[in-house]
Amino acid sequence: MSREKLKKFSVEFYPPRTIEGEENLEEVHSRLTALKPDFFSVTYGAGGSTKKGTKNLVLRFKEQGSNMVPHLSFTGIKEKEIRKLLKVYSDAGIDRIVVLRGDLPSGSATTHRYASELVEFIRK
Repeated sequence: MSREKLKKFSVEFYPPRTIEGEENLEEVHSRLTALKPDFFSVTYGAGGSTKKGTKNLVLRFKEQGSNMVPHLSFTGIKEKEIRKLLKVYSDAGIDRIVVLRGDLPSGSATTHRYASELVEFIRK
């Protein structure tokens, strides 16, 4: 299918957990940038397991000129932290977020059951 027929073309990354993985992803990002995707999204990991890596990757690639769309969920993060993170993203010029309910780590509970609750929280 030609690019003209597609409405949006995006690439999704998972934050690497090793220095070698970061170096590889930097090269992959550089190559994929040449394809001119509409945006790159970055996953958040089950239970927010990659939240720090997600933020760092989003900000680094945004600084390099890529349109970034981070994932965000209520799992593994408190509302106060979400406010701070949203401010960081906003200050960096990031104006779209993929909102998910997120997978709960086994044995944990959350007061929020639906992604729509996070959307409402963000809008406030």
